[in-house]
Amino acid sequence: MDLATGVGLLGGVGVVFTLIMIDGGNFAAYFDKHAVIVIFGGSVMATVIRFPFSTIAHGVPMGLRYAFTMRAVKPHDLIEEITRIAETVRKSGPMALENMEISDPFLAQGARYIADGYDREFIRDTMERDRDNFLMHLDEGSKIYRAFGDCAPAWGMIGTILGMVTMFANMSDPSKLGPAMATALLATLYGALIANLVALPIADKLHVKVEEEDVSRSLIIDGILLIRDQKSPTLVREMLVAYLPHNHRESLLEAAA
Repeated sequence: MDLATGVGLLGGVGVVFTLIMIDGGNFAAYFDKHAVIVIFGGSVMATVIRFPFSTIAHGVPMGLRYAFTMRAVKPHDLIEEITRIAETVRKSGPMALENMEISDPFLAQGARYIADGYDREFIRDTMERDRDNFLMHLDEGSKIYRAFGDCAPAWGMIGTILGMVTMFANMSDPSKLGPAMATALLATLYGALIANLVALPIADKLHVKVEEEDVSRSLIIDGILLIRDQKSPTLVREMLVAYLPHNHRESLLEAAA
């Protein structure tokens, strides 16, 4: 689980909760059904206009899932595992990969291609296509959450304007001024909170996950192709170390030595 996402959301909610408690703890004063309808109804409908239903159907749950999860295998560990696969192939041949346990599903897919004897071009084209399709779907999730984050403050302003119109239209009736002002202010509050605490942070987190997955899957593809070309385990490690940050490269090479 990606603890940073959960801690950030809970911490943000905790800040708002604490501020309300300091001001007297009257949570009912911070709820207005008209503002909820404007923010959630308007923002959702505006987002639906931007994307096909099929994109929203898989983009929203996929984005939410990856925003709260960490990649199971890091690039450093991937290089070590790919090196072990290269050593196995060199000592026992490609067929030995059929009985080898591999933690990463995408890497396991590439190892299966080697064991089955597929040619280099088939492996490269198929795995690159799988990588690109996965990254495209994950990026669509990021775009959907960003679109919702862009819409929420705008609809908050629309709610504010509607509340102000209602307030000025009923200046002769003081009993309607309070509810109208509450709608105006709470719509802005809801829009700002939804955008800056939920939607936009999740969109940015998914953008980071897209970059991480791009690096990890590209590393796997290169490693599988090197093994398919029967390169030595040492050469495979040396070639893949380029995917790591500079401060991690020396430790990996020293451990290998």
